[in-house]
Amino acid sequence: MKSTFPGFSKELFKFLSELSKNNNRDWFNANKDRYKEHVVAPVCDFITAIQSPLSKISKNFVADPRPHGGSMFRIYNDTRFSKDKSPYKEHVGCHFRHVVGKDAHAPGFYFHLSPKEVFFGAGIWKAENPELHKIRTAIVRDPKSWEKVIKNKALVRRFGAVEGDGLKRPPKGFEADHPHIEDLKRKTFFVIQEVDPKSALEPEFVQGVAKAFSESKPLIKFLTEALGHSF
Repeated sequence: MKSTFPGFSKELFKFLSELSKNNNRDWFNANKDRYKEHVVAPVCDFITAIQSPLSKISKNFVADPRPHGGSMFRIYNDTRFSKDKSPYKEHVGCHFRHVVGKDAHAPGFYFHLSPKEVFFGAGIWKAENPELHKIRTAIVRDPKSWEKVIKNKALVRRFGAVEGDGLKRPPKGFEADHPHIEDLKRKTFFVIQEVDPKSALEPEFVQGVAKAFSESKPLIKFLTEALGHSF
């Protein structure tokens, strides 16, 4: 894959680092032009660059480079039900979700960027109960297919294992002695690779993310089809 995306700049990390020390509306408004130039613009360019490799994995996942309403999450924190009342997120997040998905709880690919950590991966985060039941049922119905996912050599080599928070006890209706009971307990199914933040400055970075997305395909395909969607 060839890409003209040059990698992110140090100015992006500098802005986010300063924001973490000045997380208030006055500072942000005074530096909003910096945010647009050094954060929004390059992230939108990154999303554009990932469109082609993502479409080769599946035509049903969207990389939308619009600065508002696209794949990039808003920087504004929802503080209504949170103990953290900081008005702004101190990282950049992008979610390339399935076309039927309307929020972050849909299956998709994820990208996270901050001065202290950069990671990316794929899966479904805190799925609602009806979706969880479908995924769990698919694992029980076809354990061999699930076994192929969690033992896929490329996936294991890059990500280690499928992870995600889960229940302490088996979900209702599922046997406690099932060979995949730890997976059946999950509420989140995700694979994540963390890399050195400095690597995000390199021109090869977008290719690395695209490769990781490609090697997460067994998981995202299983989850998508378990929910009854076309992959």
